[in-house]
Amino acid sequence: MRAAQILRVAVFVAVCLSVLIVPAPAVAAPTLPTPAGWPLRGAPVVQRGFAPPALAWSSGHRGVDLVAKPGEAILAAASGTVAFAGSIAGKPVVSIDHGSFRTTYEPAVSSVQVGERVALGQVIGVLGAGGHCRGCLHWGLREGRSYLDPLLLLGSRDGRLRLVAESQREVVKREARARALAAASGSQAGAIMNSAGRPGSHGFLHPVAGAVTSAFGMRLHPVLKIWKLHDGADFAAACGTAIRAPYAGVVTRASFSSAYGNRLFVSHGSVDGVRVQTGFNHAARYLVRPGQRVSRGQVIGEVGSTGLSTGCHLHLMIWLNGRLSNPMSWL
Repeated sequence: MRAAQILRVAVFVAVCLSVLIVPAPAVAAPTLPTPAGWPLRGAPVVQRGFAPPALAWSSGHRGVDLVAKPGEAILAAASGTVAFAGSIAGKPVVSIDHGSFRTTYEPAVSSVQVGERVALGQVIGVLGAGGHCRGCLHWGLREGRSYLDPLLLLGSRDGRLRLVAESQREVVKREARARALAAASGSQAGAIMNSAGRPGSHGFLHPVAGAVTSAFGMRLHPVLKIWKLHDGADFAAACGTAIRAPYAGVVTRASFSSAYGNRLFVSHGSVDGVRVQTGFNHAARYLVRPGQRVSRGQVIGEVGSTGLSTGCHLHLMIWLNGRLSNPMSWL
Protein backbone atom coordinates (compact mmCIF):
# COMPACT_ATOMS: atom_id res chain seq x y z
CA MET A 1 0.00 0.00 0.00
CA ARG A 2 2.83 2.34 0.91
CA ALA A 3 4.53 1.66 -2.44
CA ALA A 4 1.33 2.59 -4.29
CA GLN A 5 1.06 5.89 -2.40
CA ILE A 6 4.67 6.74 -3.18
CA LEU A 7 4.04 5.98 -6.85
CA ARG A 8 0.95 8.24 -6.93
CA VAL A 9 2.89 11.08 -5.30
CA ALA A 10 5.75 10.66 -7.79
CA VAL A 11 3.34 10.76 -10.72
CA PHE A 12 1.65 13.89 -9.31
CA VAL A 13 4.99 15.68 -8.88
CA ALA A 14 6.08 14.73 -12.40
CA VAL A 15 2.86 16.13 -13.88
CA CYS A 16 3.28 19.41 -11.94
CA LEU A 17 6.87 19.76 -13.09
CA SER A 18 5.91 19.11 -16.70
CA VAL A 19 3.43 21.98 -16.52
CA LEU A 20 5.95 24.33 -14.97
CA ILE A 21 8.64 23.73 -17.56
CA VAL A 22 6.45 24.25 -20.62
CA PRO A 23 8.16 27.16 -22.41
CA ALA A 24 6.23 30.37 -22.88
CA PRO A 25 5.23 31.04 -26.47
CA ALA A 26 7.78 33.11 -28.34
CA VAL A 27 6.81 36.71 -28.98
CA ALA A 28 7.53 37.70 -32.56
CA ALA A 29 9.57 40.83 -33.10
CA PRO A 30 7.53 43.62 -34.69
CA THR A 31 7.97 43.97 -38.44
CA LEU A 32 7.91 47.14 -40.47
CA PRO A 33 4.64 48.04 -42.24
CA THR A 34 4.38 46.22 -45.58
CA PRO A 35 4.14 47.13 -48.33
CA ALA A 36 5.42 50.69 -47.97
CA GLY A 37 6.62 53.55 -50.15
CA TRP A 38 7.46 57.24 -50.45
CA PRO A 39 5.04 59.82 -48.97
CA LEU A 40 5.38 61.92 -52.13
CA ARG A 41 4.82 61.00 -55.76
CA GLY A 42 7.79 59.96 -57.87
CA ALA A 43 11.28 59.62 -56.38
CA PRO A 44 11.64 62.55 -53.94
CA VAL A 45 14.96 64.21 -53.19
CA VAL A 46 16.15 63.88 -49.59
CA GLN A 47 17.10 67.37 -48.40
CA ARG A 48 18.25 66.29 -44.93
CA GLY A 49 18.72 62.80 -43.56
CA PHE A 50 18.01 61.04 -40.28
CA ALA A 51 20.38 62.04 -37.45
CA PRO A 52 19.05 60.90 -34.05
CA PRO A 53 20.30 62.67 -30.92
CA ALA A 54 22.49 61.00 -28.33
CA LEU A 55 19.92 61.79 -25.64
CA ALA A 56 16.14 61.74 -25.93
CA TRP A 57 15.92 65.43 -25.02
CA SER A 58 18.92 66.56 -27.07
CA SER A 59 18.75 68.30 -30.44
CA GLY A 60 18.82 66.08 -33.48
CA HIS A 61 16.95 65.26 -36.67
CA ARG A 62 14.39 62.56 -35.90
CA GLY A 63 13.24 61.97 -39.48
CA VAL A 64 14.05 62.91 -43.06
CA ASP A 65 13.23 66.09 -44.99
CA LEU A 66 11.97 65.57 -48.55
CA VAL A 67 11.95 68.38 -51.10
CA ALA A 68 8.31 69.34 -51.80
CA LYS A 69 6.23 72.28 -53.00
CA PRO A 70 3.46 74.02 -51.02
CA GLY A 71 0.16 72.36 -51.81
CA GLU A 72 1.83 69.15 -53.03
CA ALA A 73 -0.11 65.97 -52.24
CA ILE A 74 1.16 63.91 -49.30
CA LEU A 75 0.64 60.15 -49.47
CA ALA A 76 0.31 57.50 -46.77
CA ALA A 77 3.63 55.63 -46.70
CA ALA A 78 1.79 52.44 -45.69
CA SER A 79 -1.74 51.36 -44.89
CA GLY A 80 -2.96 52.10 -41.37
CA THR A 81 -5.27 54.19 -39.22
CA VAL A 82 -5.08 57.96 -38.79
CA ALA A 83 -4.00 58.50 -35.18
CA PHE A 84 -3.70 62.30 -35.24
CA ALA A 85 -4.65 65.08 -37.61
CA GLY A 86 -4.28 68.57 -36.24
CA SER A 87 -1.82 71.20 -35.09
CA ILE A 88 1.20 70.80 -32.80
CA ALA A 89 3.08 73.95 -31.77
CA GLY A 90 1.49 75.78 -34.69
CA LYS A 91 2.44 73.13 -37.27
CA PRO A 92 -0.15 70.98 -39.08
CA VAL A 93 0.67 67.32 -38.47
CA VAL A 94 -0.73 63.96 -39.55
CA SER A 95 0.21 60.71 -37.83
CA ILE A 96 -0.71 57.21 -39.03
CA ASP A 97 -0.72 54.14 -36.79
CA HIS A 98 0.61 50.95 -38.43
CA GLY A 99 0.46 48.68 -35.40
CA SER A 100 3.85 48.62 -33.68
CA PHE A 101 5.00 51.56 -35.79
CA ARG A 102 3.76 55.07 -36.50
CA THR A 103 4.61 57.43 -39.38
CA THR A 104 4.34 61.21 -39.11
CA TYR A 105 4.05 63.92 -41.75
CA GLU A 106 4.55 67.68 -41.24
CA PRO A 107 3.61 70.32 -42.15
CA ALA A 108 0.62 68.39 -43.50
CA VAL A 109 -2.80 69.98 -43.90
CA SER A 110 -4.97 66.92 -43.41
CA SER A 111 -7.72 65.69 -45.72
CA VAL A 112 -8.44 62.67 -43.48
CA GLN A 113 -10.03 62.20 -40.06
CA VAL A 114 -8.75 60.55 -36.89
CA GLY A 115 -9.78 56.89 -36.89
CA GLU A 116 -10.05 56.73 -40.69
CA ARG A 117 -8.41 53.77 -42.41
CA VAL A 118 -6.01 54.75 -45.18
CA ALA A 119 -4.28 52.70 -47.87
CA LEU A 120 -0.70 52.81 -49.13
CA GLY A 121 -0.36 55.75 -51.52
CA GLN A 122 -3.66 57.36 -50.52
CA VAL A 123 -3.63 61.17 -50.38
CA ILE A 124 -3.84 62.19 -46.71
CA GLY A 125 -3.30 65.93 -47.14
CA VAL A 126 -1.17 68.59 -48.78
CA LEU A 127 2.06 70.31 -47.78
CA GLY A 128 1.29 73.33 -45.63
CA ALA A 129 3.34 76.00 -43.88
CA GLY A 130 4.99 76.18 -40.49
CA GLY A 131 7.57 73.41 -40.76
CA HIS A 132 11.18 73.70 -39.65
CA CYS A 133 12.37 73.99 -43.25
CA ARG A 134 11.03 75.75 -46.32
CA GLY A 135 9.85 73.67 -49.24
CA CYS A 136 10.11 70.30 -47.53
CA LEU A 137 8.06 67.53 -45.96
CA HIS A 138 9.39 66.19 -42.67
CA TRP A 139 8.68 62.44 -42.63
CA GLY A 140 9.13 60.48 -39.41
CA LEU A 141 8.94 56.87 -38.20
CA ARG A 142 8.58 55.68 -34.61
CA GLU A 143 8.45 52.35 -32.82
CA GLY A 144 7.04 53.18 -29.40
CA ARG A 145 9.24 56.03 -28.15
CA SER A 146 12.16 55.13 -30.39
CA TYR A 147 12.72 57.17 -33.54
CA LEU A 148 13.80 55.24 -36.64
CA ASP A 149 15.01 56.23 -40.09
CA PRO A 150 11.87 56.24 -42.29
CA LEU A 151 14.02 55.28 -45.28
CA LEU A 152 14.02 51.79 -43.72
CA LEU A 153 10.46 51.49 -45.02
CA LEU A 154 11.66 51.69 -48.61
CA GLY A 155 13.39 48.32 -48.26
CA SER A 156 10.34 46.63 -46.72
CA ARG A 157 8.11 44.35 -48.79
CA ASP A 158 7.24 41.47 -46.47
CA GLY A 159 8.54 42.68 -43.12
CA ARG A 160 12.17 42.00 -44.02
CA LEU A 161 14.55 44.78 -45.02
CA ARG A 162 15.82 44.43 -48.56
CA LEU A 163 17.66 46.19 -51.37
CA VAL A 164 16.30 49.61 -52.26
CA ALA A 165 14.83 49.74 -55.76
CA GLU A 166 17.17 50.88 -58.55
CA SER A 167 15.08 54.01 -59.14
CA GLN A 168 15.54 55.02 -55.49
CA ARG A 169 19.19 54.13 -55.00
CA GLU A 170 20.63 57.50 -56.06
CA VAL A 171 18.24 59.28 -53.68
CA VAL A 172 19.40 57.13 -50.77
CA LYS A 173 23.03 57.70 -51.74
CA ARG A 174 22.54 61.48 -51.81
CA GLU A 175 20.87 61.34 -48.39
CA ALA A 176 23.66 59.21 -46.97
CA ARG A 177 26.36 61.51 -48.36
CA ALA A 178 24.62 64.48 -46.77
CA ARG A 179 24.58 62.70 -43.41
CA ALA A 180 28.24 61.80 -43.74
CA LEU A 181 29.18 65.41 -44.47
CA ALA A 182 27.07 66.70 -41.61
CA ALA A 183 28.44 64.16 -39.15
CA ALA A 184 32.10 64.36 -40.08
CA SER A 185 32.74 67.73 -41.67
CA GLY A 186 36.37 68.58 -42.02
CA SER A 187 35.98 71.96 -40.34
CA GLN A 188 34.39 70.43 -37.25
CA ALA A 189 37.06 67.74 -37.01
CA GLY A 190 39.78 70.34 -37.50
CA ALA A 191 38.38 72.56 -34.75
CA ILE A 192 38.30 69.62 -32.34
CA MET A 193 41.85 68.61 -33.24
CA ASN A 194 43.17 72.13 -32.74
CA SER A 195 41.55 72.51 -29.32
CA ALA A 196 41.99 69.04 -27.91
CA GLY A 197 45.01 67.35 -29.45
CA ARG A 198 45.25 64.18 -31.50
CA PRO A 199 43.36 60.84 -31.29
CA GLY A 200 44.58 58.71 -28.40
CA SER A 201 45.70 61.68 -26.33
CA HIS A 202 42.49 62.07 -24.31
CA GLY A 203 42.80 59.09 -21.95
CA PHE A 204 39.94 57.09 -23.46
CA LEU A 205 40.17 53.29 -23.55
CA HIS A 206 38.86 50.99 -26.25
CA PRO A 207 35.68 49.48 -24.76
CA VAL A 208 36.70 45.98 -25.92
CA ALA A 209 40.04 44.58 -27.00
CA GLY A 210 38.94 43.47 -30.50
CA ALA A 211 39.97 45.01 -33.79
CA VAL A 212 37.78 47.54 -35.65
CA THR A 213 36.04 45.49 -38.34
CA SER A 214 33.92 48.28 -39.83
CA ALA A 215 34.99 51.92 -39.58
CA PHE A 216 32.95 55.11 -39.42
CA GLY A 217 31.93 56.31 -42.89
CA MET A 218 30.03 55.32 -46.00
CA ARG A 219 29.45 51.60 -46.59
CA LEU A 220 26.99 49.07 -47.98
CA HIS A 221 24.85 48.12 -44.99
CA PRO A 222 25.25 44.35 -44.38
CA VAL A 223 21.56 43.86 -43.54
CA LEU A 224 19.71 46.61 -45.42
CA LYS A 225 21.96 46.30 -48.50
CA ILE A 226 21.89 50.04 -49.12
CA TRP A 227 24.76 52.54 -49.33
CA LYS A 228 24.59 54.65 -46.17
CA LEU A 229 26.58 56.22 -43.38
CA HIS A 230 27.98 53.80 -40.80
CA ASP A 231 27.59 56.07 -37.78
CA GLY A 232 30.13 54.45 -35.48
CA ALA A 233 32.95 51.92 -35.26
CA ASP A 234 32.36 48.16 -35.00
CA PHE A 235 34.69 46.23 -32.68
CA ALA A 236 35.04 42.46 -33.13
CA ALA A 237 34.24 40.58 -29.92
CA ALA A 238 32.53 37.35 -28.93
CA CYS A 239 29.08 37.49 -27.37
CA GLY A 240 29.42 37.83 -23.60
CA THR A 241 32.70 39.78 -23.80
CA ALA A 242 32.86 42.52 -21.16
CA ILE A 243 32.20 46.06 -22.39
CA ARG A 244 34.19 48.63 -20.40
CA ALA A 245 33.56 52.34 -19.97
CA PRO A 246 36.23 54.14 -22.03
CA TYR A 247 36.25 57.05 -19.59
CA ALA A 248 34.57 58.14 -16.35
CA GLY A 249 31.07 59.53 -16.71
CA VAL A 250 27.37 59.23 -15.94
CA VAL A 251 24.92 56.84 -17.62
CA THR A 252 22.22 59.02 -19.15
CA ARG A 253 19.98 56.57 -20.95
CA ALA A 254 19.40 52.87 -21.65
CA SER A 255 16.91 51.76 -24.29
CA PHE A 256 16.10 49.22 -26.99
CA SER A 257 15.91 49.98 -30.70
CA SER A 258 14.89 47.59 -33.48
CA ALA A 259 17.93 48.82 -35.44
CA TYR A 260 20.58 49.29 -32.72
CA GLY A 261 19.36 46.63 -30.29
CA ASN A 262 20.21 47.23 -26.63
CA ARG A 263 21.65 50.74 -26.29
CA LEU A 264 23.45 52.64 -23.53
CA PHE A 265 24.58 56.28 -23.47
CA VAL A 266 27.26 57.77 -21.20
CA SER A 267 28.03 61.47 -20.75
CA HIS A 268 31.70 62.15 -19.99
CA GLY A 269 31.30 65.90 -19.51
CA SER A 270 34.00 68.23 -20.81
CA VAL A 271 37.26 66.51 -21.73
CA ASP A 272 40.11 68.66 -23.06
CA GLY A 273 37.58 71.41 -23.74
CA VAL A 274 35.20 69.17 -25.70
CA ARG A 275 31.82 67.81 -24.51
CA VAL A 276 31.95 64.05 -25.06
CA GLN A 277 29.20 61.43 -25.08
CA THR A 278 29.51 57.78 -26.05
CA GLY A 279 26.88 55.28 -27.15
CA PHE A 280 27.07 51.47 -27.04
CA ASN A 281 24.87 49.29 -29.25
CA HIS A 282 23.80 45.68 -29.95
CA ALA A 283 24.76 44.51 -26.44
CA ALA A 284 23.37 41.34 -24.88
CA ARG A 285 22.77 43.29 -21.67
CA TYR A 286 24.01 46.20 -19.58
CA LEU A 287 25.07 46.07 -15.93
CA VAL A 288 24.56 49.75 -15.14
CA ARG A 289 21.50 52.00 -15.15
CA PRO A 290 20.67 55.64 -15.91
CA GLY A 291 21.94 58.04 -13.28
CA GLN A 292 24.79 55.75 -12.23
CA ARG A 293 28.37 57.06 -12.26
CA VAL A 294 30.91 54.79 -13.95
CA SER A 295 34.69 54.82 -13.75
CA ARG A 296 37.22 54.41 -16.54
CA GLY A 297 37.57 50.69 -17.33
CA GLN A 298 34.49 49.64 -15.35
CA VAL A 299 32.50 46.76 -16.88
CA ILE A 300 29.19 48.23 -18.01
CA GLY A 301 27.76 45.42 -20.13
CA GLU A 302 28.27 42.39 -22.35
CA VAL A 303 28.70 42.19 -26.12
CA GLY A 304 25.73 40.76 -28.02
CA SER A 305 24.02 40.75 -31.41
CA THR A 306 20.68 42.45 -30.75
CA GLY A 307 18.87 44.62 -33.30
CA LEU A 308 19.92 44.69 -36.97
CA SER A 309 23.13 42.74 -36.58
CA THR A 310 24.89 40.00 -38.51
CA GLY A 311 26.89 38.68 -35.55
CA CYS A 312 28.41 39.43 -32.17
CA HIS A 313 30.14 42.82 -32.03
CA LEU A 314 30.09 46.21 -30.33
CA HIS A 315 28.97 49.26 -32.29
CA LEU A 316 30.50 52.32 -30.60
CA MET A 317 29.27 55.85 -31.31
CA ILE A 318 30.63 59.18 -30.10
CA TRP A 319 29.36 62.75 -30.03
CA LEU A 320 31.87 65.62 -29.75
CA ASN A 321 30.29 68.94 -28.83
CA GLY A 322 26.94 67.42 -29.80
CA ARG A 323 28.13 66.36 -33.27
CA LEU A 324 28.13 62.68 -34.25
CA SER A 325 31.77 61.91 -35.04
CA ASN A 326 34.22 59.15 -35.88
CA PRO A 327 35.04 57.36 -32.59
CA MET A 328 38.56 56.57 -33.79
CA SER A 329 39.27 60.29 -34.18
CA TRP A 330 39.12 60.50 -30.39
CA LEU A 331 40.05 57.14 -28.83
